[in-house]
Amino acid sequence: MFSLVVGMYLTVFIAGMGGYVDKIQEAQIREQVGLQVLGDPAFKQLPPSEQRRIIDERVELERQRLGLDTPFIRRSVGYLVRALGLDLGRAKIITSDSGSKEVRLILLERLPSTLVLFSTANLLLFFATLFLGLYLSRRYGSIADRLSVALAPLSAAPGWFYGIILILIFAAMLKVLPFGGMVDAPPPDTTLGYALSVGKHMILPVLAMFVSGFFISVYSRRTFFLIFSSEDHVELGRAKGVPNRALERRYILRPTLPTIITQFALMLIVMWMGAIILETVFNWPGLGSLYYSAIQQFEIAVILGETVIYAYLLALTLFLLDIVYAIVDPRVKVGAGAPT
Repeated sequence: MFSLVVGMYLTVFIAGMGGYVDKIQEAQIREQVGLQVLGDPAFKQLPPSEQRRIIDERVELERQRLGLDTPFIRRSVGYLVRALGLDLGRAKIITSDSGSKEVRLILLERLPSTLVLFSTANLLLFFATLFLGLYLSRRYGSIADRLSVALAPLSAAPGWFYGIILILIFAAMLKVLPFGGMVDAPPPDTTLGYALSVGKHMILPVLAMFVSGFFISVYSRRTFFLIFSSEDHVELGRAKGVPNRALERRYILRPTLPTIITQFALMLIVMWMGAIILETVFNWPGLGSLYYSAIQQFEIAVILGETVIYAYLLALTLFLLDIVYAIVDPRVKVGAGAPT
């Protein structure tokens, strides 16, 4: 809990640049108010000193409305306390499609887009690499196994890098897939047409994420299964004549379930946050692109809102993992004391 509080406060402090963002906002307010007053015919005939007084009064009112008259340190603590209670507050500039500035509604509006994209990509990646890694572990030293080792460095490039290449090939050159976005404009009227349009727009970003993580994941799972298949109990089962399929299921996959489940659960948390650059490259209206917009516009409430939800989901995932371990691994008992 302590690390959670410290991490979120650092997020607030860094997003606010230690209070420097307040000075930027005050300068923007003064500029906007000055343009409004000087552009109003009712104030043009007033002396410059009177115009400055009116500008100063309106600037001060706006500072009070936004809470900028309170020191940043005090407000940062207030941000933190409210965020811990899931009171995410209101954004200053960013709005939802319905026009609301409630951070909760803004996040809920972007969440489905990120879930659809990243759940599809990561589920495909997880199960494909799991079964392929198990397959390669049975064929150690084969051409396919050596090829998987040789191609593993390709995963060093991030998903957005492959995304740019795929856009250049399939959207710019071949013109068979869209450049980005989530749905055609204007959106199809029918539910089926809308779903097909979303699926077409998902092909390139899903493929970019899949290619980025595929080779290194296959290599790591293949190596993991190879190491585990050399354990004594596996050799004993093999000596007893246990069939290969049953050997893999009972002696390799079953004991490795806790590790596999941990990888899958943590992958889902990362999936929820999304990839900022990837969603920006594909103009995907999810949490990643929202985070990028919030950073650009110094929306501390939105940045903190995404961070605190991420932190709580991580804590909840770790709690649920302990329960799942007790279900899949008989050696783990919930509430069991230390051995004597």
